[in-house]
Amino acid sequence: MQDQLISLIAEELSVDKATITLDSDIQKDLGADSLDAIQLIMSIENAFGITVPESEIDHLKRVGDLLQYIKDHQ
Repeated sequence: MQDQLISLIAEELSVDKATITLDSDIQKDLGADSLDAIQLIMSIENAFGITVPESEIDHLKRVGDLLQYIKDHQ
């Protein structure tokens, strides 16, 4: 699951997946702007079969946050 998430993030944000860690901040470290972040969330929803409410998106700042959310809601 972690590898799948990191590969998805690397593809969506056009970053080298070797630079992505669980501590990576989606915006600060990986350069996502707000539109990129929304697109990333939609891709994660499709890939993992989950729904992320808008109220939760602000809490998902790091890759590890996304991974934990997926584990908790899949």
